[in-house]
Amino acid sequence: MAAPGRRGGALLRTVLGVWPPGPDAAREWVTRLPSLLGSQQRCVSCVSGPAFSGPRLASASRPNGQNSALDCFLGLSQPDSSLNFCVPAVSMHRDEQDLLLVHRPDMPESPRVLRVVLLGAPNAGKSTLSNQLLGRKVFPVSQKVHTTRSQALGVITEKETQVILLDTPGLISPAKQKRHHLELSLLEDPWKSMESADLVVVLVDVSDKWTRNQLSPQVLQCLTQFSQVPSILVMNKVDCLKQKSVLLELTAALTEGVVNGKKLKTRQAVRSQPGNHCPSPAAKGPNTLSMGDPQRIGWPHFQEIFMLSALSQEDVKTLKQYLLAQARPGPWEFHSGVLTSQTPEEICANMIREKLLEYLPQEVPYNVQQKTVMWEEGPNGKLMIEQKLLVPKESHMRILIGPKGHLISQMAQEVGRDLMNIFLCEVQLRLSVKLLK
Repeated sequence: MAAPGRRGGALLRTVLGVWPPGPDAAREWVTRLPSLLGSQQRCVSCVSGPAFSGPRLASASRPNGQNSALDCFLGLSQPDSSLNFCVPAVSMHRDEQDLLLVHRPDMPESPRVLRVVLLGAPNAGKSTLSNQLLGRKVFPVSQKVHTTRSQALGVITEKETQVILLDTPGLISPAKQKRHHLELSLLEDPWKSMESADLVVVLVDVSDKWTRNQLSPQVLQCLTQFSQVPSILVMNKVDCLKQKSVLLELTAALTEGVVNGKKLKTRQAVRSQPGNHCPSPAAKGPNTLSMGDPQRIGWPHFQEIFMLSALSQEDVKTLKQYLLAQARPGPWEFHSGVLTSQTPEEICANMIREKLLEYLPQEVPYNVQQKTVMWEEGPNGKLMIEQKLLVPKESHMRILIGPKGHLISQMAQEVGRDLMNIFLCEVQLRLSVKLLK
């Protein structure tokens, strides 16, 4: 126990601002850490008004969740045996994050790299999958469409391999972009990402019975234009299906019955389990089917098929190991300490926007403008944030605040918890609502 105690003591001094008087005390502090983090002294103070004080970070038994970022840094987590690394945190300071992004990569002698683009219809689960692959929630997730508004980049670095994830907005048509007055980035970013991709992951929500039977025209158009880029199919949300036999029909439709250049065998598909990719035979050669067929609903050039739930760590681990194995010799693009290309302010704004989409009805969250008015490091390393939420109507203002201010307080608490696990520091978040004039 001496080694963990010394590691915990050193990290407590830097992360928690505590200086134990000796090694015995350090061991005691590490032992007491879970209860300390669950107490009011170590909670994330997420406020929406001057008199509001946030509740405890999480349950007393596991204040930060199993294998949280803080547990990982303090050596208290019990990670999977195949994951012998700690997921890096994101700096709360923009200048530090910017410097890290341009820092010379600390790659080994034989580095390997893979650039992966995640494509799919809106709300297919791309950001959820990205967060699980990265091991930390850095991308916003909600049940509403267009949560991701522009291309976001995540980096997985394990041993000599670096996988760069490009989480793109859901593919939409130009007509929908104009009709709903959506940002141009929603239309352009997925196409820009494809230009530098080594592998395309096409995500399909198999729980949506209205869209699951075919790939969207936009996805097919993207795959056709960049047919030289290898692609795999990920059938997401299989845990929501009551009848797993539906997966057989969907697989046949989405792949046109062809995987990796060979006809898909029904028996093989029946034996495959959710969370494991369907083994496919080696390809004989390039497929010669016409790729400009307007009636096409599937893509016969997928190299592999994965059936999983993006919420399941075990399911995602299978996909992650596959991605790491697909990396090819080449120089890293980022330092191993980089987790995402987003600035701290962008992460915070996106997490707040996630809650707006989650809790506000219909079109209300799409009309809220966000303005950060304070971002500074307070006493003992606490990150102090204040953001104004600007709304066009008084009715929207009342909805956002909620009865007795409960809704906006709840959103502040939840965002604060997310930010603490991203930045590994105490966070005080204040949200206020103002009517646009």
